[in-house]
Amino acid sequence: MSNSKLGKPTDQRLALVYNQATDLLWYGKIETTLDRAKEVARIAEKCITIAKDGYKDVVTEEKTTTDAKGKEKKVKVSRDGAKKLNARRKLLALLYDRQEQKAKGEKKEAFEARTNGVKHPLIEKLFDEYAPKYEDRKGGYTRVLKTTVRRGDATQLAIVELV
Repeated sequence: MSNSKLGKPTDQRLALVYNQATDLLWYGKIETTLDRAKEVARIAEKCITIAKDGYKDVVTEEKTTTDAKGKEKKVKVSRDGAKKLNARRKLLALLYDRQEQKAKGEKKEAFEARTNGVKHPLIEKLFDEYAPKYEDRKGGYTRVLKTTVRRGDATQLAIVELV
């Protein structure tokens, strides 16, 4: 963290910033104080860069399996390559885990079909949505916009959003 201590001890400050960065990547937009917004934007940009650098590294193999009747089938199996696996582990260490929520009016079967096989939805969102979206950019994935002054302590508020 550059020189911004945000008036908190190191462990609390890091927890606050990484939690808000997780929320920014999950929701796409958050409102917070200006100093926090600048720190959160820094962390979110690093996370997007990590995902962007490793998202294409997928290894596809063909495996032959035998079913109960003795018939052989060829199945294509995809798994993460070394770069993507390393990026996934870095992101899991940095960000907090967010679980997918059932949408209003969504049936249980539809929710289970949509989330089948997804253990870490935020990490998948980074690799599947954000990394391809920002592939051609060399940074500048977030925007910090000043808004009003908070009543009570006159702190400058800001909105951080993904561009």
